[in-house]
Amino acid sequence: MLTVALTKGRILGTTVEMLQAAGFSPDEDVFDTRKYIVPDRSGTVRYLLAKPVDVPTYVEHGAADIGFVGKDVLYEAQADLHELLDLGIGVCRMVVAGPAGVDVAGVRRVATKYHRYAHDYFRKHGRQIEVIDLHGSVELAPLTGLADCIVDIVETGQTLRENGLVVHAELARVSTRVVANRRSYQLRAAEVDDFIDRLRNRVKEGVR
Repeated sequence: MLTVALTKGRILGTTVEMLQAAGFSPDEDVFDTRKYIVPDRSGTVRYLLAKPVDVPTYVEHGAADIGFVGKDVLYEAQADLHELLDLGIGVCRMVVAGPAGVDVAGVRRVATKYHRYAHDYFRKHGRQIEVIDLHGSVELAPLTGLADCIVDIVETGQTLRENGLVVHAELARVSTRVVANRRSYQLRAAEVDDFIDRLRNRVKEGVR
């Protein structure tokens, strides 16, 4: 039985729809259950329900064979995994944002939970920055003077606009990826490939 780690949160509904289109179906309502491990009705898969930031860890260390997780989380985690498929769901942009008048070339303090994205971007532009770690309402930081700007993911940009912030730079396109444990991919290649191929066919057919 393959163990598949699913990301709880905003992409879980679409993920389950894609699994069902590929012929899989969790045996319980994953939105209502208090269980963290849920079997599939096919008897070939079981699901771990985990926080996004924890999915790469479960997969890298072999607690799960496969995982569904955003590219933003993968980039930050730097886990040693096989990235097998871009599902094309949960699409967002990783951006540098702040007040319209901010000179990004002169930024010193950046609020974000995406430390690697922030350091890599500003280092590439010759800037050493202080990262202020925030995990919620990060838009508040430049409004209160806590930071000069933020690095965060945006979907529509509505929250930025409502708080008088603008995008100064786009760092990356972020979407949901399917990753595999390296050892599982070697020892259970046929099972992993079958699972991925069934999902890939749904992606090609535009099933979301």
